[in-house]
Amino acid sequence: MTDTATAWVRPPSSAMAPVPHRVRTTVTETFEAVTICLEPAGQRLAAPLPGQFTMLYAFGVGEIAMSVSGDPTVTDESITHTIRAVGAVSQALHDAEVGTIVGVRGPFGTHWDLESCTGRDLVIVGGGCGLAPLRGAVLQVLTVDATGPGWSGQVARVTEPLRRLTLDSDHTTALLCGPERMMWFCTQALVEKGMAPKDVRVSLERNMQCGIGWCGHCQLGPLLLCRDGPVVTYDVADPLMRVKEL
Repeated sequence: MTDTATAWVRPPSSAMAPVPHRVRTTVTETFEAVTICLEPAGQRLAAPLPGQFTMLYAFGVGEIAMSVSGDPTVTDESITHTIRAVGAVSQALHDAEVGTIVGVRGPFGTHWDLESCTGRDLVIVGGGCGLAPLRGAVLQVLTVDATGPGWSGQVARVTEPLRRLTLDSDHTTALLCGPERMMWFCTQALVEKGMAPKDVRVSLERNMQCGIGWCGHCQLGPLLLCRDGPVVTYDVADPLMRVKEL
């Protein structure tokens, strides 16, 4: 993976100033999650890469870090996020109607570095809200010939199909996002099949607030995850994930 010192996208000089964006569309995904598409209300931001995040600001409420879940092949300057209502800010963003103005800073952080996966097999594992940061990667690298009206696939913990998976461990890259325990168990299953920890990429998220490595709230060991993450290889993440989130 690209060295973290050069992989993250450096913020503009006004990195702490939210840029106004308008809610273009909202799609209800579940009883507590919606996908909102934002369009610039003036200044344009750089296009986010799969795995990166932005800081979303609900005016009068507050700001939170939110992974980008949009299609990276769409080039209309919109930014898409899938938001689950779990607190005051996420609830306000979840409830934002079409036309609402919100603030956006970013994009920030490292990404899945899909260019380095060219010619390699990919294993993509998502759990819960971890599906959102992976969606851009899936849309960029996978194609589907046909779909059915109902789900006929297997139902099991994600580690079970991983253990049954046949893979070329020397030419496979894994992208994991979800609860940290899920990522730990999945990585153990992949390592048992011969994969090197450096070929497993995980997305970590700790208390991100500034997005640019200034405030230190997201420090995890030697890393500031808003700057050196959220995507890191498992050889880097393993000793850090042993520290429980506060």
